[in-house]
Amino acid sequence: MTEHFDVVIVGAGLSGIGAAHHLQVHCPKKTFLIVEGRKALGGTWDLFRYPGIRSDSDMQTMGFSFRPWTEEKAIAEGATILNYLKETAEEYGIDRHIRYNHKVVQVRWSSEQARWTVEMESGPSRERTSCTCSFLFMCTGYYNYDKGHMPEFPGADRFRGRIVHPQQWPTDLDYDGKQVVIIGSGATAVTLVPSMAKTAAHVTMLQRSPSYIFARPSTDPLVVGLKRYLPEKVTSRLARWKNILLGMYFYRLSRTKPEKISALLIGGAQKHLGGNYDVATHFTPKYKPWDQRLCLAPDGDLFKTIREGDATIVTDSIESFTEGGIKLTSGKELSADVIVAATGLKLQLISGVEIYVDDSRVELSKTFNYKGTMFSGIPNFALTIGYTNASWTLKAELSSFYVCRLLNYMDRYGWRSAVPHLIEGSAGEQPMISLTSGYVQRAIEQLPKQGVKQPWTLHQNYPRDLMALRYGKVNDGAIRFAR
Repeated sequence: MTEHFDVVIVGAGLSGIGAAHHLQVHCPKKTFLIVEGRKALGGTWDLFRYPGIRSDSDMQTMGFSFRPWTEEKAIAEGATILNYLKETAEEYGIDRHIRYNHKVVQVRWSSEQARWTVEMESGPSRERTSCTCSFLFMCTGYYNYDKGHMPEFPGADRFRGRIVHPQQWPTDLDYDGKQVVIIGSGATAVTLVPSMAKTAAHVTMLQRSPSYIFARPSTDPLVVGLKRYLPEKVTSRLARWKNILLGMYFYRLSRTKPEKISALLIGGAQKHLGGNYDVATHFTPKYKPWDQRLCLAPDGDLFKTIREGDATIVTDSIESFTEGGIKLTSGKELSADVIVAATGLKLQLISGVEIYVDDSRVELSKTFNYKGTMFSGIPNFALTIGYTNASWTLKAELSSFYVCRLLNYMDRYGWRSAVPHLIEGSAGEQPMISLTSGYVQRAIEQLPKQGVKQPWTLHQNYPRDLMALRYGKVNDGAIRFAR
């Protein structure tokens, strides 16, 4: 007999653990199951094992609101974050609801039965198994877990050293005393450079074009000070809102006065690197601040590594790999024993799961996002997508809270299905993720759209989403309910 659950959560990472907690608190009578394709919980924080892996948001906002972050470092190492997730799952009994090595491959909605059938492959033999649920909550992240983006570099087969991608970091990679070239200018490259430079002979960060990089302390002096006088919970809440509001203010300035913020960020790099450093070439992007996510250098570690001569930034293009390194279009050649292709993620919503509604295949790219959580034409279905301009968890928790409100509303009135329907005049062409980053642009045609008016637009604004998802009307005229 096929098992049935009120809710199936797909993914046991930060989003899935948070969703499970909110279900336990706000929908205590609901049965739920978490299915995880990998053999451990943690999602991103279990998958990525490259040197220096850390958060790129402060942990006061990236940590759960129901279990405040208490470590001193606000910018935390990956292992510390993973331990925090494990402890949270254990403390709240969430770990007992997880089934590992269960990869969801297909989901089918039956309007007649008002339920989803979730098809999975389990274990190393990929045995086909299934369960059913009344509501499906996808907490799968936004990228392909199996492999990252790896361009086809001319002459790569000639290179005598090792080529690695941060997403599949080999445990046996030895770079001590060796020449390392890191290709890329995003957050991963900015993290890798100071970490690998500690033991490598030299590290070169090869970028085609610069990114905005800013320094901030890895610990929050205000939090450290407040802890002396206030209870930990009060301190955490104050720090959380302080960081939310400061982040919003900085983002708004970036969009309304981009030239001012650009000058501030570039000037900060110049200050850290010294007056003679060529920031015009290596730290002056062609895009506006927050057209792409800003890169963080905790305690200015990247700048310090460059200043001390342990790392170099080269801004150029690759002509081809050679036996001993990389030949650039400028004619220069970079020597390398190890090449790290920090070339980005492969964006993939819902982990490639096939969706069928009454035997009709649904393409997410043809749907419209509703309240940043559901999709037009797909019943009893939600997807967690965090903010692009702030901590992922802030939006993830709002999505979980909204799903709980929706489930309770349906129970109160006896509804068995809820499906968003696009209101006339609300359609638009803008994708739900509007960054100009390479990993987004490569997958732009796969993304759902957002509309031109509420509730089909994404604000990237926590207070507005808080009001809409936590306090706004559930039955707002855009969802059709059925028994």
